[in-house]
Amino acid sequence: MLTLVADLSFIPPLWLQIIIVAAWVSLILLIAWLVKRFATDEPEIVRKIVHIGTGNVILLAWWLDMPASVGITASIVASAITLLSYRFPILPAINSVGRQSLGTFFYAVSFGILVACFWYLRQPQYAVIGIMVMTWGDGLAALIGQKFGKHKYQVLGSQKSWEGSLTMTAVSYAVSNLILLGVEGNVWQSWVVSLAIALVATALEAVSFLGIDNLTVPLGTAALAFALIELLSF
Repeated sequence: MLTLVADLSFIPPLWLQIIIVAAWVSLILLIAWLVKRFATDEPEIVRKIVHIGTGNVILLAWWLDMPASVGITASIVASAITLLSYRFPILPAINSVGRQSLGTFFYAVSFGILVACFWYLRQPQYAVIGIMVMTWGDGLAALIGQKFGKHKYQVLGSQKSWEGSLTMTAVSYAVSNLILLGVEGNVWQSWVVSLAIALVATALEAVSFLGIDNLTVPLGTAALAFALIELLSF
């Protein structure tokens, strides 16, 4: 099985890597603030800008070949800040979505768990799949569902729309397929595993009480991708 590594002739030193990531996160927060200040009062849009923008940090960590300790430390710090934000107005724009949810906390925790697991196994692409499916799949599904979701259904008391769920399936498939094609190559396993990831991600996202999907989707899809590729690669 092939493993994709960062195709860089020069890997920046750790201090520069941290500056690059910090600059990216700062840019996303600035964009979110500007959107909230001048464009819209809808908190869910601002939250998804942060959700999607910060999730892409996993790509920077992968491409820059950052050590796992940095990602785990960042996850711990972010988890602590998000927990405090539920009690104090530290991140009002992110958590004020009109519903009780621990989604932001679970999001930060899942990042650390995936980095700890798959950086250790030297298979970071699976951590990237898990976070990217959550970042883009769930992020766009929520926006599409809110804007265009006319056909509703309920799972365990959580209301979803078929439009949002179909978006989750399509985006999850596209994201996981792009990553697997880059790592495994254009083989049938990449296409089949991507379909399985998309279907499981959609099912897990549908069960999202208290924001638990921000934990189950990235962990579940990453574990599924790893297991299926290992099983089918012979």
